[in-house]
Amino acid sequence: MSPSQNQPKNQSENQIITQSEPNRASQKLYESVGNFAKIDHARTGRTGFPEVIWGKDKTAEQIAEIMRVMEGRHPVVMATRVSAEKYQTIQTELPQTTYFETARICAILPLEPLPTRPGRLSILTAGTADLPVAEEAAVTAELCGFAVTRLWDVGVAGIHRLLSNQHVINESDVLIVAAGMEGALPSVVAGLADCPVIAVPTSIGYGASFQGLAPLLTMLNSCATGIGVVNIDNGFGAAILAGQILRTAAKISNAMSSTK
Repeated sequence: MSPSQNQPKNQSENQIITQSEPNRASQKLYESVGNFAKIDHARTGRTGFPEVIWGKDKTAEQIAEIMRVMEGRHPVVMATRVSAEKYQTIQTELPQTTYFETARICAILPLEPLPTRPGRLSILTAGTADLPVAEEAAVTAELCGFAVTRLWDVGVAGIHRLLSNQHVINESDVLIVAAGMEGALPSVVAGLADCPVIAVPTSIGYGASFQGLAPLLTMLNSCATGIGVVNIDNGFGAAILAGQILRTAAKISNAMSSTK
């Protein structure tokens, strides 16, 4: 047999790749969209939420085409970092889309409301300037099916604002805390909380904050325990991580209940 006969035949770029296991033979792993994107249809099974489109560096036409292909396979389709100008173009092609302006999220929502997942998720900001990142986390979590409590502008410069809302911390199962400047708020919150805290550094502050690097380092160096830190301005990543924590907790709880 010649070497060329040992080589698998090249698959068309537009072909939908499927898994080889017999019990999953019909499940599409990914699907090409034109020559510019490959949709990971299997991501929901791994993370609990479909693949999300990064909108900032794509054209409005590319975003619309990806969303159109995904709509037939997923109850929720979401693109992050979509400007209002891009959304105007997307909306003309896909009138069924919804735009969350502060969060900069464009989404196709399910026809029927999704069931609310168990768990209490609260999102806090140090200041009003952190709202775009915090709202990105909040909207993402809500589209994942979680109920969200918002607590804005409770930074350490006026710590009484946080302490007068300590019940929000006490009632939460996971906390997301977004802060710029020196990024101290997650450490303070973690010192009061009995649940995981996901810290989100934001690129808010004067020159020495280095576009979010200073709060990132503060959060990574926190002496408070139970803090996980995501990348600068990554509200989306914080929400997905929070969802993973809550889903895992529910899975463990269900497993324990079934053994009783």
